[in-house]
Amino acid sequence: MVKLSVIVPFYNVQTFAPDTLKSLQANAREDFEFLLVDDCSTDGTPEMLKRAEREVQGARLIRHEQNGGLATARNTGLDAASGEYLTFLDGDDWLAPGHFTRLLSAMEELGCDFVRTDHVQCTGRKRTVNRAPVGRRGEVLRPRDVILPADRSTGVDYPYAWAGMYHRRLADRGLLHFTHGLRTAEDRPWIWRLHREAESFAVISHLGIFYRRGVASSLTQIGDIRQLDFIRAFDQVIEETAKDPEADRLLPKAVRTYCAVISHHLGSIERFEAPVARKLRAMSAAALRRMPQDVLKEALDSMDLDRATRLRRVRRRPAGLSAEAAA
Repeated sequence: MVKLSVIVPFYNVQTFAPDTLKSLQANAREDFEFLLVDDCSTDGTPEMLKRAEREVQGARLIRHEQNGGLATARNTGLDAASGEYLTFLDGDDWLAPGHFTRLLSAMEELGCDFVRTDHVQCTGRKRTVNRAPVGRRGEVLRPRDVILPADRSTGVDYPYAWAGMYHRRLADRGLLHFTHGLRTAEDRPWIWRLHREAESFAVISHLGIFYRRGVASSLTQIGDIRQLDFIRAFDQVIEETAKDPEADRLLPKAVRTYCAVISHHLGSIERFEAPVARKLRAMSAAALRRMPQDVLKEALDSMDLDRATRLRRVRRRPAGLSAEAAA
C-alpha cells in the first residue's frame, strides 16, 4: 500500500538533479513512491535518473518521448501515482530530511483535503523565507475563504504546487491535474480551481522545501514565446471563475491579479526578444479587452498610478494591430 506519491519532473537539470535526488533519498520510506518524470532531457539527466531508479528507495522512472513542459510532466506523474496522498517537487529543488513525513503527519491529523506550507527561496547563496499568505495556522479552513481580499496577497497568490500535500480524493475529482501544454503559469488555473472547489485545507508553519531561483534554463529567466502562455493561463482563471456561484465576489480578485501580471511583464519587456515583445503588447491589449470591462475599470482605479497608466496605455492599442501581431 503506497501512502504517498511524489511527482518529480526533470528537464535538463544535470547540475541540480543530484541535490534533488539525494534529498528524496533522505525522505524515503517503504510506503512512499517517487515518480521521476524525465521530460525528454537532452543532457546528462536521463543517466542520473536511471541510476536513481536503482539506488533511491521507491523511485520509478517514467520517460517522455518528446518534451511536453512542466504541466504535462506533472500530469504524467499524477496518472501513474497510486498513493493515498500526493505531492510534487521540481527537478532542481530539494528537501530537508523528513519533510514529507512531517507534512503527511499534519495531513492525517487535520483530516483536510490539502495542506500548504512555507518554503525557503534560494538565489545563489542567498536564502529567503517565503510564507504562505494565510495567517491562521494549524486549523482547518475553507479554501475559498482565503481567495479575497482582491487588493492583498492571498492563498491564490501562492500557487506553488510543491508547497503542500494533497489527498487522493482531489485527484479523483479532477482538481489536481494541470492544463495540458501550458509552458508557464501552469499553477495559476490550478491553484484557483483548488481554492474554489476543494472543501477544506490548512496551512502549517514548516520550512522543509528549498526552491531554487535564478536558474538560467528556467522559464522565469527566458524571454521567449513560451512566457506568453501566462495569457492563456489567466484567461482560463477568468473563464472558470466567471462560472462560479460567487463570481461577483471573486472576479475582481482574478481580474486584478491578471492585470498585475500583465503589468509586471510589460514593465520588464526589454528581456523579451523583439518579436515576442511586440506579441506581448498585442496579446495584453486583447486580453484587457476580453475582461469584464466594469470589473477591469474597478481594478485599474484601485491600482497604483504607474501600473494603471501602463495598462491603460496598452489597452488603447488599435484592435486590428493587436489581432495582427498576436496571430
